[in-house]
Amino acid sequence: MTIGKMTWQPQYRSSKYRHVFGKPANKESCYDCVPITRSVHDNHFCSVNPIFIAVVTECAGGGAFIVIPLQQSGKLDPHYPKVCGHRGNVLDIKWNPFDDYVIASCSEDASVKIWDIPKPCVTKNITTAKKELLGHTRRVGLLEWHPTASNILFSTGYDYKIMIWNLDTEESIICSPVRTIDCHKDVILSMSFNADGSLLATSCKDRKIRVLDARQGNILQESNSKAHKVNKVLFLGNMQKLLSTGTSRWNSREMALWDQDNLSVPLHQEDLDGSSGLLFPFFDNDTNMLYIVGKGDGNIRYYEVSPQKPHFHYLNEYRSYLPQKGIGVLPKRGVDVSSCEIFRFYKLVAIKGLIEPVSMIVPRRSESYQDDIYPMTAGTKPSLTAHEWLSGINRGPIVVSLRPGSKSLSSQVEFTREEPKLSAKETRHEERPAGKTLYEIEYKTEIIREDRGKRRTGRMQENRNSLISNGFDLFECPPPKTENELLQMFYKQQEEIRRLREQISQRDVQIRQLELEIKNVRNNAGSY
Repeated sequence: MTIGKMTWQPQYRSSKYRHVFGKPANKESCYDCVPITRSVHDNHFCSVNPIFIAVVTECAGGGAFIVIPLQQSGKLDPHYPKVCGHRGNVLDIKWNPFDDYVIASCSEDASVKIWDIPKPCVTKNITTAKKELLGHTRRVGLLEWHPTASNILFSTGYDYKIMIWNLDTEESIICSPVRTIDCHKDVILSMSFNADGSLLATSCKDRKIRVLDARQGNILQESNSKAHKVNKVLFLGNMQKLLSTGTSRWNSREMALWDQDNLSVPLHQEDLDGSSGLLFPFFDNDTNMLYIVGKGDGNIRYYEVSPQKPHFHYLNEYRSYLPQKGIGVLPKRGVDVSSCEIFRFYKLVAIKGLIEPVSMIVPRRSESYQDDIYPMTAGTKPSLTAHEWLSGINRGPIVVSLRPGSKSLSSQVEFTREEPKLSAKETRHEERPAGKTLYEIEYKTEIIREDRGKRRTGRMQENRNSLISNGFDLFECPPPKTENELLQMFYKQQEEIRRLREQISQRDVQIRQLELEIKNVRNNAGSY
């Protein structure tokens, strides 16, 4: 053996996410007796935001889905109200990324509908949509909202067309899209945007991956790999890479990594197993973590992705004996930072009528906010209007900090532009993490302390208005008559108590952080 010709590779790789583990929710935090759809369409059947979870359900005489508040876990009422305005089965639903009370749905009746969800939740069946989009000639299977521009929606159906809709109009029925992309020769299986929404990647039943100009629909790149039968494709954030899942020529499930500027040959291919279920990929751009979820499986594999070889670094696998028919993903702005949660899935277990939340946790001993695992993430403000995007402007998302009480980065940048220039000495005094004066920090600390007592008393009245159980106000409902009703009410109250305790503990953490900032400011001021 010639040692001199060997290339040394480190056996271990430093990573903050090496020990991430999946934690299923307890029984009280699951959603039971949910009539999940029996459709065999290859889709998620579920969409989640920090307020609601929407699930495609069974409905006689048409298509429907239900919208459940996230806090309303437990057993679902058999007569829970539905959103039921489609004449055919609902195939896909997607929440508006910039409005948590607006959701889009598409159906076998070849229509796309936009719905307004009332506050605080649905209390009766909704049959009238806010807008109806009529342009496809066959059933519509996929929807995608533009990631940075408001009121821009993409839809694709079995007529092989992608239609771009501008919802920034007063018309309730829109019959013509602003643009139709007609370059596919077979059914489109998935769509994915890059970070600023200027590029659109599609996977097609003809086994090809295409990268399109999202605005004009021109084909920029097209794959022609016969060894990889692609099902789903996904942009990997800002890496200039694409990930696809599918099957190999030997019918084993695999994933492949591609350069978005050259789809001639995949950069890397990795066999996973010999199962037959579809693979759904999810990518977290903040942590560069990739999650692979198998339809009909109970497991979730997760990796770290790097631009350099080897591109995939296997971390672990969450295992469960409950197979998922579909799955929803909570946006990053909704995760529980107090428990170091970095991702959350909602598994649809059709055989039990169950929705089970699964949290991905980074184990940390400290209970304070962990800056290193929560970088800035996309917020709820669009960076473009529909007219700006259609006119040719591209912008990245407006990012926010997940630290409790923080504001969006764009507003902070605008604020710093208006500040006057300081001298060198004043600049040294102002160099602190929060960018606040000593007076501001002390004033905010006093405000938090004084308001804690007021918030505790005022919160009871707020909770009285917002606490909903299966569509009814708990304080207006008659007393429980059966043991199940009594247990259900008990679990709701326990969840509310836990939530209030978490809010109080977060206030305590904020006070401690502000006290430390005051101490640091005084020490820095004394040194000068």
